[in-house]
Amino acid sequence: MPHVNWLAVLAAAAASFVLGGAWYSGLFAKPWQAAAGVSDEQMKSGSRPVMFAIAFILALVQSAVFAMFLGPDVTLMFGVGAGFAAGLGWVATGLALTYVFERRPLSLALINGGYATLQFTIIGAILGAWR
Repeated sequence: MPHVNWLAVLAAAAASFVLGGAWYSGLFAKPWQAAAGVSDEQMKSGSRPVMFAIAFILALVQSAVFAMFLGPDVTLMFGVGAGFAAGLGWVATGLALTYVFERRPLSLALINGGYATLQFTIIGAILGAWR
């Protein structure tokens, strides 16, 4: 893994984490809660620092594995295209496939799939720009 730029991976994970905060706490907070069946009380329960730490670690794993997938010769445009394709074609459709059998609302698939698509597009852009 000598081709992995670990600073870029860290930056991509941080950007993913910030996007998640804006997406789920700001832009789509109430629609996401309603579609996911998560109450305000549930959102306030538990250890928020632990939840955020786990979320950041998972974003770090996603960014690191995507950096390995992209390889050493990634460019900005390839990173953006591959990120968009991975987010929409793999993650969003994978979530939607699961939600069909779980009988989850379409709105949840659109919110979570939209996040994954934008998340991986940004991760790919950072990894491609910062070789």
